[in-house]
Amino acid sequence: MRRLRPVLLGALCALVGIAFADTGRAQSPTGAPGQTVVQRGEYLARAADCAACHTPPNGQEFTGGYKFSLPFGTIYGPNITPDKATGIGDYTDDEFVSALQRGVGRGGKHLYPAMPYTNYTLMSREDVLAIKAYLFSLTPVHAESPPNDLSFPYNQRWGMVFWNLLNNPDHRFRPDTAKSPAWNRGAYLAEALGHCQACHTPRNFLYGLESGRAYGGAVVQDWLAYNITSDKESGVGAWSDDDLAAYLSTGHAPNHGPASGPMAEAVDHSLRHLAQSDIRALVTYLRDVKPVRTETPPPRPVRADALGERVFREACVSCHLLDGGGRQTPYAALQGAHSVRDPNGTNLLQILVRGGAIATGGPTAFMPAFGGAYGSEELAAVANWTIGHFGQRGGAVTRKDVEAVPPPGPASAARATPGG
Repeated sequence: MRRLRPVLLGALCALVGIAFADTGRAQSPTGAPGQTVVQRGEYLARAADCAACHTPPNGQEFTGGYKFSLPFGTIYGPNITPDKATGIGDYTDDEFVSALQRGVGRGGKHLYPAMPYTNYTLMSREDVLAIKAYLFSLTPVHAESPPNDLSFPYNQRWGMVFWNLLNNPDHRFRPDTAKSPAWNRGAYLAEALGHCQACHTPRNFLYGLESGRAYGGAVVQDWLAYNITSDKESGVGAWSDDDLAAYLSTGHAPNHGPASGPMAEAVDHSLRHLAQSDIRALVTYLRDVKPVRTETPPPRPVRADALGERVFREACVSCHLLDGGGRQTPYAALQGAHSVRDPNGTNLLQILVRGGAIATGGPTAFMPAFGGAYGSEELAAVANWTIGHFGQRGGAVTRKDVEAVPPPGPASAARATPGG
């Protein structure tokens, strides 16, 4: 009998191990790779895309000053380096957790929902404090952000108390025991850290998310954040897993075009830094998002005549080619790109008029601005021609649409040379 005890004990341990392994689906998918708290915090800060909203254009990371143009005014991302005067250097652990999970900072100061704390509220306290440890390991930088400029009553922070009651669930992520570990990890990355809904879900008149149309696409900062639900017609349901993984980690997938605007920033600051296992987990989760059909508005009767083709041949063909394949790089390919399938040309106009960065998953590429080189009639014509030629849709862009886009800055305008 004594000889049997070790065998029985081993069998019992094996059964217990199997039981724990089977309940692994319910284990929390939080955390990140890394040997120290600071290393984990750096990875989590990348996954949470903190730099994108707290880094000024061409400025130092996390020093604040990034501008948010909202329907009710302008907000600037604050300095989140550990500077005590202008940053977060005096924040205690509890104050930092409160800011990320409840939207309430030091001294009871309510934050505005440009800070995605309604997503970060799902993060575990351990992960929030790991991010704090990383931020506090940085060199303090004295940098004062410009004051917010909000109209009444939105400039009254106390009103956020009522907004939070309606829009901030203030609870931590709960794994779904019926789903796989990869799905739960992807859900945590998308819903909590990556706050994907903050851009890809439409908002109501109170600026709260329309949960019934989650990930169905929305206009943010004058850019269209596309439908990324599993709908095969207007979402990403027809994309292969490899294409979706490539787009997330590099900003490009064959026949789907490059990421630009805020999505290019998300790839550059966040997604390209994630482990491939986490990218695949995101794909697993997005595959399961409820499909939302985005209805394309009927195009207005705008005729794309020979002017659009002439401008394209003069200014665009050297990079993009008439077949839409892209000459110097596949990132210049237009065939299949989201931007040329939108009859209203929302993102096409932004990049055409103002130029900007194109996500590459590595060295940044730039599309030159043409707003200073061509008139609104020419740009409307080339936009409509491009939509018709590459997107096989009737372009609906007008001169007024072009004129509504803010002009490019001096540096962007300087790059807008024909054929550039």
